[in-house]
This record gives sequence, C-alpha cells and structure tokens, in this order.
Amino acid sequence: MKIRITNKSNNQNPSYQTIGSSGMDLRAFIPTSIILPPGERVLVPTGLYLEIPEKYEAQVRPRSGLALKKGITVLNSPGTIDADYRGEIGVILYNSSKESYEIKPSERIAQLVFARIVKVNFENSSGLDETERSSSGFGSTGTN
Repeated sequence: MKIRITNKSNNQNPSYQTIGSSGMDLRAFIPTSIILPPGERVLVPTGLYLEIPEKYEAQVRPRSGLALKKGITVLNSPGTIDADYRGEIGVILYNSSKESYEIKPSERIAQLVFARIVKVNFENSSGLDETERSSSGFGSTGTN
C-alpha cells in the first residue's frame, strides 16, 4: 500500500528497519535539543504530513528501548492519526523517570504503525449473551 507523504523535515522518510518490523521510527524535527523534566510532557514535531487512505489509521507508539532505558513514552499511547487529518504529525512525549531527558534533533522518538479500521453500528439491547467470564472484571481470567 502506498501512503502519500510531505516531509518538511531534514530527516529521511520513515522506513521499516527490518523485514519483520511492524513500525517505522519517527524522528524529532527540532532546531535544538529539548530538555524534558521528570513528570512533564512535550509535543515534539516531526515535520511529516500524511494522506492516510480511508478505512486506515496511523498509530503513534512508544519505542520500547526508550521507554525501558529512559522512561520516555508516548503519553496518549497509541496516539491515533485519522485518515482525514492532514496536519503535521506531533508526538506527545512524557518523562516517567526521575531524571531530565534531552530530546535531540533527529532523534528517534516514537514508532508509526498503520492499521485497518472496522466501523461498527451499535444495536440497542436490554441484555447481552452470557459467557464464562461475563461481567467479572480485571484479573478475572486467572491468577497467573
């Protein structure tokens, strides 16, 4: 599938790093570093604009290494980019660590994953079919 892109950054277009990759890295398009203090968030521009086909979305997800090693994550994960959005892709980064983090120009800050959308129509009902789990809440599928 082809996606139209306008890249106003000085970074290359996102691309898959391996044959098995699900996501493409998004890079920061900033003129100078941004210091992200502990417990704070910032919107980081990418300089990328997409024309996503109808019935698809793009999801912005954290990079696992950045999350594990530095505590930097995408706050609204996954962030959804709708097919009718044409503005610049921005990434809301959050610092969950106890130390400030320096976001550097062109740094890989998140992943972009495309997914097909299924639209539904709700049918009002006075009840739902019972299942083994039914209305049991969190952790109800087992103790392990």
